[in-house]
Amino acid sequence: MSLKAYENLNKGETISLDTVLANLKTDDAGLIAAIAQQHDTGEVLMLAYMNEKSIRETLATGQVCYWSRSRQTYWRKGESSGHRQSLIAMSFDCDGDCILLQVDQKGPACHTNRRDCFFFKVEGDQVVVSSAPQK
Repeated sequence: MSLKAYENLNKGETISLDTVLANLKTDDAGLIAAIAQQHDTGEVLMLAYMNEKSIRETLATGQVCYWSRSRQTYWRKGESSGHRQSLIAMSFDCDGDCILLQVDQKGPACHTNRRDCFFFKVEGDQVVVSSAPQK
């Protein structure tokens, strides 16, 4: 089954969280892409990956938890840097293959110490670094 079965629900109708999580399209490792967006400005901060356990932890604690593909462990955003993401809202896209996290980001979101991870900006046939690391 997929979330497609629920596309025609009317505004205000509900689906259980367990049903939605069971119908997400994940990769072979059980991961799904998650986009973090600053809740009050709409700024897209980063993309990372989550699994069912990290989704449930995020919902339970209000602090965003991802799965680190490079470290192969759970990554609680800001755990070591202090640059935490507090969850404001979580949404799933219509295909069930992506999560949108509206967050309150404290400090830089990127490991390079930039506000967001999208600082390589295409300008014609060049790519320009569009922001400096924060101090």
